Amino acid sequence: MLISGSKRLISSLKSVLEEKVALKRETLSKAKKDYGHFPLDQMTADQLIGGMRSVKALLTETSKLDPFHGIRFRGLSIPECFERLPAKYREPLPEAMFWLLLTGEVPSSSQLEELRSEMAAKASIPEHTKNLIRSFPKETHPMTQFSAGVLSLGIQSKFDKAYFGGAKRTEYWESTLEDSINLVAKLPHLAAFIYRNAYKNGKTRDPQTELDFSENFGKMLGWDDVNFFEFLRLYIVLHCDHEGGNVSAHATHLVGSALCDAYKSFSAGLNGLAGPLHGLANQECLTWLLKLRKVVGDDPSEETIEVYVKQTLSQGQVIPGYGHAVLRVTDPRFTAFQNFSKKVMWDCPLCRIVEKCSKVVPKVLKESGKVKNPFPNIDAHSGSLLYYFGLVEHNFFTVLFGVSRAMGVTASLVWDRALMLPIERPGSITLLELEEFN
Repeated sequence: MLISGSKRLISSLKSVLEEKVALKRETLSKAKKDYGHFPLDQMTADQLIGGMRSVKALLTETSKLDPFHGIRFRGLSIPECFERLPAKYREPLPEAMFWLLLTGEVPSSSQLEELRSEMAAKASIPEHTKNLIRSFPKETHPMTQFSAGVLSLGIQSKFDKAYFGGAKRTEYWESTLEDSINLVAKLPHLAAFIYRNAYKNGKTRDPQTELDFSENFGKMLGWDDVNFFEFLRLYIVLHCDHEGGNVSAHATHLVGSALCDAYKSFSAGLNGLAGPLHGLANQECLTWLLKLRKVVGDDPSEETIEVYVKQTLSQGQVIPGYGHAVLRVTDPRFTAFQNFSKKVMWDCPLCRIVEKCSKVVPKVLKESGKVKNPFPNIDAHSGSLLYYFGLVEHNFFTVLFGVSRAMGVTASLVWDRALMLPIERPGSITLLELEEFN
């Protein structure tokens, strides 16, 4: 049964969360009372100057990154997610991951269908958003269009209506949940509209209520390939969240802590994701791979690749797609993409080059002695898979990343409101104070 109104909210999802919110609030209150004075971490000057790397300063419910085991979504490793989350064919459904991120539970088949149906019913973007996208010059970066489009959707914000209508602080999470579901549901249509308008003939398809999130997205982009829909399911699940400290997640949380609605908060996160040091890595890696392929051919030996890698490093350049701020092993998300490519695109020369690079590059980087983690991360493979399916417009890749990342950051925003976390306001020191510190 669905709550009545023009913008419905799934009653079973809300009821599951209501029970958990009460328990989590009690747990947080007890932790603050019992352990509020306990020091959690010590920060060095290197960490202060170096971007607060690894400083324990955020409360994040949705996922945790283990340096030696990779990302865990609500405690589940990637293999465990693949085993337990409902799938369409082989790959888990993003709607199921969204439910998991919000509740910490794997949805039942009826719960999943409720969520799929509700999101599909809310998938269409309004005409004013379409007109905004059409108004941009064709050369406007897709991420600029995406961020602006998200802001334009905020006219429908349930949180703003509730806040300015005098809602209690304890109820803020409810309207934030409505906004989050509405926002996530509309992102594929918005992204596809941007893609078709910028790179194709401007003709678009509308979302269909009977389809799942990924198939709808793939069809609106212009594909009718079951394997592409499966790839999108995998891509969205793997990119959906990565702890709370990365730029897009932290920016969303920071802006949300000022009680901005989900649209303004996520738009801020998208602006961070657009940065070359965050969300552009996959297209940079693909660019490097295509240059490599042009030099070494479609079936190079590992020795030939090693020569090219060493030449790249000797020129003062990095090898994109290798290394990670936290991980000290091969990214399990890279492994998931690698397994997918072996099943679906075994005949792809670029994917075979990626596999050979995954053996060669870590060896060369280890020999250099300058890299803590020489292993491939998710970006080492994702661009090559998009390229295989014919989605070759590099500037659009980060938009796909944004569609996925919305699930994690909005789920976190719901819990920020549920736990009534305060506005984020860290202290700071001057360089003079640092010099005088002893």
